[in-house]
Amino acid sequence: MLLPDTPQPQTPICSAKGCRADAVWVLVWNNPKLHTPDRRKTWLACDEHREHLSQFLGVRGFLKEVVGFTEWTPEEG
Repeated sequence: MLLPDTPQPQTPICSAKGCRADAVWVLVWNNPKLHTPDRRKTWLACDEHREHLSQFLGVRGFLKEVVGFTEWTPEEG
């Protein structure tokens, strides 16, 4: 979690642990045990980690969709 005074990265980075590569994918997910059905969470992924992160979420039944970062628009509200 970034604190309000922490500088924000110029380019979104991959969510994989230790990765600092630019994100090119948005993995949209939801944990039905914690979130309402319409709630969507996101992880960002570089090309190298897209499959690994997708599989991690997929085997748990959390993954809803994978979208190119440039095509993704956050939901309002």
